[in-house]
Amino acid sequence: MCLCEYGHGDTTRTVAKVTHRGLFGHVWLFVSLMVVLLFVSCGKSVIIDEYSIIPQPVEITMDKGGFTLSSSTKCYAGNVGQNDPAIKYISRMLRQWHLNPVLVGKPQTNCLQFIINETFDQELGDEGYSIDIDKDMVKVSANSERGLFYGFQTFVQMLPEDISSVRYSKIVLPACHLKDYPRFGWRGSHLDVSRHFMGVSQVKKHLDLMAMYKMNKFHWHLTDDHGWRIEISKYPLLNDVGSWRVDRDDQPWGEADPPQPGEQRTNGGYYTKEEIKEIVAYAAERYIDIIPEIEIPGHCCAVLESYPELGCLGDDTTYTVQYGPYWPPRAILCAGNDSVMSFLKDIMDEIIPLFPSGYIHIGGDEAVKYNWERCPRCAQRMKSLGLQNYEQLQGWMIVEIEKYVKRQGKNIIGWDEILEGGVSPDATVMSWQGTKGGIVAARKGNDVIMTPTDFCYFNYYQANPDFQPPAMRNTIVTLHKVYGYNPMPVGLNHAQQKHILGAQCNLWTEYINTPEMAEYMLLPRLCAMSEVLWSPESSKDWDSFRHRVASHCIRLESNDYIVGSGSFQPWMSSEKSSDGRLLVTIHWEREGTHVYYHTGDGHFVRYTEPFTVDAGTKVTTLSFYNGILREKAYDFVIK
Repeated sequence: MCLCEYGHGDTTRTVAKVTHRGLFGHVWLFVSLMVVLLFVSCGKSVIIDEYSIIPQPVEITMDKGGFTLSSSTKCYAGNVGQNDPAIKYISRMLRQWHLNPVLVGKPQTNCLQFIINETFDQELGDEGYSIDIDKDMVKVSANSERGLFYGFQTFVQMLPEDISSVRYSKIVLPACHLKDYPRFGWRGSHLDVSRHFMGVSQVKKHLDLMAMYKMNKFHWHLTDDHGWRIEISKYPLLNDVGSWRVDRDDQPWGEADPPQPGEQRTNGGYYTKEEIKEIVAYAAERYIDIIPEIEIPGHCCAVLESYPELGCLGDDTTYTVQYGPYWPPRAILCAGNDSVMSFLKDIMDEIIPLFPSGYIHIGGDEAVKYNWERCPRCAQRMKSLGLQNYEQLQGWMIVEIEKYVKRQGKNIIGWDEILEGGVSPDATVMSWQGTKGGIVAARKGNDVIMTPTDFCYFNYYQANPDFQPPAMRNTIVTLHKVYGYNPMPVGLNHAQQKHILGAQCNLWTEYINTPEMAEYMLLPRLCAMSEVLWSPESSKDWDSFRHRVASHCIRLESNDYIVGSGSFQPWMSSEKSSDGRLLVTIHWEREGTHVYYHTGDGHFVRYTEPFTVDAGTKVTTLSFYNGILREKAYDFVIK
């Protein structure tokens, strides 16, 4: 039986006429009424008054009137088959939301139309799309199935925030024309599953989140000191030993007790090859490329415990899969051991067929050379190659692996440390230590993915650490800070700018041991990153985004995601006023926050408009949300 709310608006309710006396007549009347009510009230009716779309489209023009989406609405797929992956995905999602439009063979009124353009629209490119809504139709058109997919994601955001959990019988969508295409081609999200393993369903949920916001590159950090997470048939100890560690998740990271003699390793896991194929297929259906990362040559405790012979001569350290902080990370594969290169090539032979993406990430970061400096084999390798330093020795390893994977049709990506030893022009550099590495690489002619810690590391606090769960460092990367990021570095000419492929957000999981905490740290900052990477820089508007993201927090929670609380610390801007004093404007991050302030007299008043003070005035603020005081009092000296 349907237990939905009654419909609203102009829903017609038919009342059965009593034609029989007695009990039978009353029963018939009751049954008739129930049947009619069930048919007309299985869902709410809603009129959408505004669109809250993230990332913000390139162009949207509102018009008069609107389209009514209901159970009688049809669906038409033009220039694309009903079994096309994009159309199958769209149909499945519409059914999931109890919108069941029948596929028809030609366009008609009261119809959702998904159409591949007969003539390629150069402005839209491969990923762009347009949406036209009037009283007769919703038309989503694109040059490709990928563009249709992204257009559908925008259409979903035009529907009520709770569409995934509430049944609607009628949805009125305002008429509009929308044109959209991305600023950057690389719109990435990184997930570290080495520090804390996440299962197949959890990875899929991450991919769903990426798809919602048109992110298209999933950087999957599969190996590190804390666990090896992918099945390798030729080296089974990587999984039997290297994928498991003692369980200390009930203790704070950095304060874990050492393993006890004979203690079983119950924390960890790995993905079988069949699970990898399943996840890759799931991502492909959402037009997401998966880039696996296999760390070379450092961050390899899990490897060296499994196969200690791959370490350096003279290194008497007994390595173990790490269960807490590990610094400095001295574990490193021996560059002078021919078996190491054979091992790495064997690994690539098993990994490359699993991932259709054109890239393999080989790490290259934080490779401490302490053991190399004491290893006679590494010294001999350097001598035979005529190398001057150990950075060049790492560069030789990276280039050797690059040559091998290129023969199999892949290019490498490495963290910006790979520049220190020299790389080929075909290597892509991931700039995480600020923007310098990206600038250097682009000037050399290498492609670049920007991911500087100050803007893109979502394992850092999103607000005052005193009011947040433990996270990495005391660095704060607020939603507002992420939104203000521009991935295009200053100082590059036009030709060099073309090497900036885009950027990505990174989620390292040292302090994140549950999927719920991963979502808490990602959201809503991933929403800001998606707009940074998709929307034109000139169209970015913080106040607009703050309003829209409030709607998306509701949408995300309705889709069973955990959304972070964000920061309640306001910030201030000032400019000279006409009387020579300073005109102060107070800003805040969370829509619905009420900020109170005083200028030294201790009397707090609610901020409603800019106010003037003398330079040097101290302004004290308090932030309230839902009637509750958040965080603490903050002091600002106006300059």
